[in-house]
Amino acid sequence: MALILGLESSCDETAAALVTSDRRILAHRLARQDERHRPYGGVVPEIAARAHVEMLGPLVEQALEEAQVTLADIDAIAATAGPGLIGGVMVGLVTGKALALASGKPLIAVNHLEGHALSPRLSDPDLAFPYLLLLVSGGHCQLLLVEGVGRYHRLATTIDDAAGEAFDKTAKLLDLGFPGGPAVEVAAAQGSPRAVPLPRPLVGSGEPHFSFAGLKSAVARVTDDYAKEDIAASFQQAVVDCLIDRTRIALGKASEATALVVAGGVAANKTVRGALEGLAADHGMRFVAPPLWLCTDNAAMIGWAGAERFAVGLTDPLDTPARARWPLDPQAEKVRGAGVKA
Repeated sequence: MALILGLESSCDETAAALVTSDRRILAHRLARQDERHRPYGGVVPEIAARAHVEMLGPLVEQALEEAQVTLADIDAIAATAGPGLIGGVMVGLVTGKALALASGKPLIAVNHLEGHALSPRLSDPDLAFPYLLLLVSGGHCQLLLVEGVGRYHRLATTIDDAAGEAFDKTAKLLDLGFPGGPAVEVAAAQGSPRAVPLPRPLVGSGEPHFSFAGLKSAVARVTDDYAKEDIAASFQQAVVDCLIDRTRIALGKASEATALVVAGGVAANKTVRGALEGLAADHGMRFVAPPLWLCTDNAAMIGWAGAERFAVGLTDPLDTPARARWPLDPQAEKVRGAGVKA
């Protein structure tokens, strides 16, 4: 059994966790920065990086104390090395390097997206490779065939905005508060999903990729014409319709998949989860989603990705760079769109 210390600092959550290779989370400490960013209606990279500097060290100490272990007991240190806000990524990765150097333990530089991609296997020991993954978050919206640790085949990506980004911008347009995704979901529960005529970009076109910029712009044009709750509900339903349409196309290209899996921050949205569960049932497939707290950014998923990589002998040198962009499938074909999220 391996014991991995995981560190996460890619956006505005600072976290440290201790995870074992037999799927036990011995400790998880997380500090949110919502109050620091709320006045700006979104994450400010400089503020986030400074907060990571303040918080990460104490969180590591608290996690070690909670698990009643020391650095000497740990087998490896896994830290997010990208993609994400580069200042925050650097804080976490440098901390991981320092701890690895001081303790003589190996470093595992984890792709944040791989953390999300493998997180369902932390909560579901029966989830086997390969599986079709909808990775849907603030910065990314992708469909991937997860063939194994470090082996990802991208079937679709977004050609402009990610779904989570559209949720955040809609929350800001409607003055619903921060963080935006949960705020939209709460407002949507009080509205009608068919009240506002909003577009479903590319739905029915056969196009494999996602697009949410036009939907976001459409919301901006109707903010004065409908109740906020109805706009939120109609926006949420439009996103769901887009996700289901594209995932249905991907299922036709991934016949070898053992399950339909969703991960990433938007996977915490109950309407999204319910629609995907129904799609999986229509195709006679298992549907797997991590617990809600494992969908948003956290260090347990980074520790688990580290455990999966450590099990197959994948560690990294101390000069591994931090990366603002880091695709899971670097061989994927380039797609149109100036704002493509790899």
